Amino acid sequence: MADKLANVLLVTANVGSIFEDPDKMLHTWLAEFLQSVQKLQPQFIAVHCQEMGGKNYRTSMKHVSTFTKSLIESEELKAYNRVRMFLDDNFESQDTFTALGSLYFIHESLHNIFLYDFKACKFRFVSGKEIYNNSRFTEAHTKEKEKFPLEFFPETKWSRKGFLRTRWSINDSIFDLVNIHLFHDASNIIAAETTPSVYSNHRRKALEHVLQRFSTDKYDKVPVFIFGDFNFRLDLNGVIRSLCAKATAEYEKVKDEIQKITYVENESQGKTVLTLGKKMFSPSNTIIYKESKGRWLRKYDREFRYFADRLHEFDINFPPSYPYSEDVSEAYEYMATRCPAWCDRILMSHNAKELMHKDDSHPSEYSVMGADVCMGDHKPIYLTLNLIGGKVVKGEPPTKRRRSDPTSV
Repeated sequence: MADKLANVLLVTANVGSIFEDPDKMLHTWLAEFLQSVQKLQPQFIAVHCQEMGGKNYRTSMKHVSTFTKSLIESEELKAYNRVRMFLDDNFESQDTFTALGSLYFIHESLHNIFLYDFKACKFRFVSGKEIYNNSRFTEAHTKEKEKFPLEFFPETKWSRKGFLRTRWSINDSIFDLVNIHLFHDASNIIAAETTPSVYSNHRRKALEHVLQRFSTDKYDKVPVFIFGDFNFRLDLNGVIRSLCAKATAEYEKVKDEIQKITYVENESQGKTVLTLGKKMFSPSNTIIYKESKGRWLRKYDREFRYFADRLHEFDINFPPSYPYSEDVSEAYEYMATRCPAWCDRILMSHNAKELMHKDDSHPSEYSVMGADVCMGDHKPIYLTLNLIGGKVVKGEPPTKRRRSDPTSV
């Protein structure tokens, strides 16, 4: 089947905001996503969500069922006759809860598709529509999930961070899809102290852990697409140096702890250039974010570089994906809470590129979804690709394929 192509759409979306204000945001988010599906016409859709249920998940998790039902019953997804949803929604178990949701939709035109059973170590034929949540999520063996060890977390405090892996065979090409959520910057002031920041080091350690696990576990080594909220932040120390090169820092402290830093320009009669707080990043001139889609900030986007020998990313030609205003009337504005950054990414192992058909007339598209509407504080990021059928990646072929019985999962 080497000549058979499958049109694939990969999406990563931190959806926390839409569950915190579902009356205003849920419909808009769904409408924009479904409009994108209509436009792109993929045969296989993988949507990796983070923060399912939002920050107030104890009261907002109930809206997740509305979200999933709206997708499954939508007219735009009517022709997708097979669905798999893996929803980690058991917030009562804090030592395992990640709030990750991996949603997969398969078009009726795609026939040869299997999902891997990590317990039985064999592929199972995919049919029907299944939602794995609550106890069914725990019992599902066609996914692998891990919350990061407690010692990986900044300040050794639990939060909803980890990864969720599935393995697919589409037209006899095998690959992993990994949903991931890494640690955020708890304080801008602490993040700006060093390069790299203490938070960047925690993220690096966690991602290194994931890649190391995949390279040493008992399963066949296959190409990997890893996409989610990596929380990659800019080198804040470097950004501030650039913005405030001609400014003096004025510190506001409480009990010797810095609460706020105001950078005042030396040559403009005390004009404030930037105000920095634990959860405040407020430059006086926000046009810096909009000029050339914030391209000047890209040189401070350095966290991915550490993994460039093992992972690939398409060129970024879209603005930072976070932190957008959650005001539905402000589709283009950033909140004055964090320095905008490309937190949401779609990465892949280098050998995964061999699964992708190169067509200059229809190149892969790596872009932002919902650029002109409010999608919450994170804009979803998507990648389109044409998957080559029957492709065994050179150098890392699976051992013995055991694409088993027609048992459905």
